[in-house]
Amino acid sequence: MRKIYIVEDDEDIRQIVEYALTTAGFEVMGFENGESFFAAIKSTIPGLVLLDIMLPGDDGLSILKKLRSSASTKKTPIILLTAKSSELDKVKGLDFGADDYITKPFGIMELISRINAVLRRSGADDKDVNLDYGGISIDNTRRTVTVNGELITVTFKEYELLYYLMLNKGLALDRNKILEMVWGYDFEGESRTLDMHIRSLRQKLGMAAFNIKTIRNVGYKFGE
Repeated sequence: MRKIYIVEDDEDIRQIVEYALTTAGFEVMGFENGESFFAAIKSTIPGLVLLDIMLPGDDGLSILKKLRSSASTKKTPIILLTAKSSELDKVKGLDFGADDYITKPFGIMELISRINAVLRRSGADDKDVNLDYGGISIDNTRRTVTVNGELITVTFKEYELLYYLMLNKGLALDRNKILEMVWGYDFEGESRTLDMHIRSLRQKLGMAAFNIKTIRNVGYKFGE
C-alpha cells in the first residue's frame, strides 16, 4: 500500500481528501503545516506528497525546495494543491520540482486519477541510468548535467526534460507525449511551456545544443 502525506491547513479539505484516498486504498496522513510534516518524514518517507502552496509558516514552495534539496526526498513524487490558477504560478511550482499541479476546487476522482498517473510515471522510469551523448553527460545519482566536462545549472523540469529526451535518443517524440511524461498535466499554454524549456535548455547547452532537434509538426528529437 502506497503511503500519501497531505499538507493542507484547511481542515475540511484535508479531511475530505484523507477520507477519499483511504477509501481508494491508500494509506494517508494529514498535516496542517510544514513543521509537523517534516517531523513525520524523519521517520517515514511517503510514496507521494500532496502539498498546498498557501500554508502558515513555510509556504508550499519553500517546503518543495527543501524536499528537492534533500537526498532522501529529492525523487519523492509531489503534487501541488493550490487556489492559484495563472500559468506563471504553475510553471514556477513545476520548475521547483513538483510532478503535477491541481487547482482548487478539484474533483476527488480527478485527484485520484492524477495521483495514479504520477505514481505510474515515477515507477516506470528507470531513474538509475546515467546518460552520455554528444558531449552531454547526465549523472542521475547526483542529478547533475555536464557539457564537455563543465557542470551547468538547470532547473528541475529542465533536467527531467533533458533526461527524457536523452533516454529516447534518436526517436522523434510527439509534443503531447513529452508533456505527459515530463509534466503530466494539462493547462492552456502548455505547448508554450515546452517550447520555453527547450529554448532555455539550448541556451544552457551552448555548442551541444545541436543535439536537440525540432521535428516540424511532431515535436522534438535528441541526437541522430
